[in-house]
Amino acid sequence: MKAFVSTTSFLKPGGAAARELLESFFHEIVYNELGVPLKGAQILDKLDGCDAYIAGLDYITRDVIEKMPPTLKVISRYGVGVDRVDLAAASERGIAVTNTPGANARAVCELAFALMLAAARNVPALHNAVMDGAWPRSQGFELGGKTLGILGLGAIGKLLALRAKAFEMRVVAYDPCFDQAFGKAHGIQNLPLEELLPQAHILSLHLPLNEETRYLMDARRIAMLPRGALLINTARGGLLHEAAAAEALKSGQLGGLGLDAFEEEPLGDSPLKGLPRVVFTPHTGAHTEEAVHNMAMLSVRNAIDVLSGRPCPHLLQHP
Repeated sequence: MKAFVSTTSFLKPGGAAARELLESFFHEIVYNELGVPLKGAQILDKLDGCDAYIAGLDYITRDVIEKMPPTLKVISRYGVGVDRVDLAAASERGIAVTNTPGANARAVCELAFALMLAAARNVPALHNAVMDGAWPRSQGFELGGKTLGILGLGAIGKLLALRAKAFEMRVVAYDPCFDQAFGKAHGIQNLPLEELLPQAHILSLHLPLNEETRYLMDARRIAMLPRGALLINTARGGLLHEAAAAEALKSGQLGGLGLDAFEEEPLGDSPLKGLPRVVFTPHTGAHTEEAVHNMAMLSVRNAIDVLSGRPCPHLLQHP
C-alpha cells in the first residue's frame, strides 16, 4: 500500500503518532515538500501508484480527479471542509472521500475568539507602534454586553457561543439545522439571517462554502450590520466578498476584520491589505498541537478503514 500525504502538519511533533500509524499500514509514504496547498500537476505528480491521498487544503478539481491513477481508492481530507474537492467527480471515478469532523473544533473556536479580542482592541497595530517606539492611545471596545451573531452553530459555533456567554455577551445564531436543545439550554435564539445581521455587533462565520453560501456576506448584507461592527471569518474565504468588506472598512460601516481564511491562499493582491483594524492569520485555525494530532489520527484511520473494507463513520462520498 502507498499513500500521499499533502498536509505538512504530519511532519510536526503533533503528527508523530499519525506517522507511526501510517507506517504500520502503508509500505511507502510520499509527503508534500512544497509546504503549500497543491494544485493540478503538483498533486498528480505525487499520486503515481498511490492507494490513499491524505489531503490538506489542496484544490482537488474535476480535471485533477479525472487524471488520478486507477490505484487510488480514497481521498481522506485532513479537516472538515470539502469545498475544494469535486465530490461528484470522485463518485464517478469510484473514489471514496472522507473528512475529520470535530477534530479541530476547539482550536478554530479559540482562534476566532482571539481574532475578536484582537480586532476589538486593535492589538496588532498597537504592538507594532510600541515596537517602533511610539506610545499611542487607542480606544477599543469591550465584548461584554455586545451581541455576537454566529452563522453556523455546528461544533465550532457551539464552542464559540459558550465562550461568548462567559464574556457576558448575548448570542444569536443563524443555522438551517439549528440544535434546538442546545439553543434552549444556553439561551441562544435561532434567527433568520436578515433579522440577525442588524443585531450583531460582532459577526463570526462558521458555515461551509458552497453555491448557496458563496459571498454570503456581500455589500448588501454587510450594510445590514450595525455601523462599526466586527466581522470574523475562520471558515472559508469565499463566504466574504473581500472588495465589499474593504469598502465597508473605508466608510466605517465595518469597524474591523479578523480573517483566517481568504479567497486566494496564500494571500494575493487582496483589497484588504494595508487597511487599518484588519487582523490576518494564515488559515491557521486548526494549527494547534492537539488539533494536529486529532485530525492526523482520524484522517489516517479513515483511509485505513476504507482500504480495509471496514465501515467508516466519516465517509462523505461512497466509491
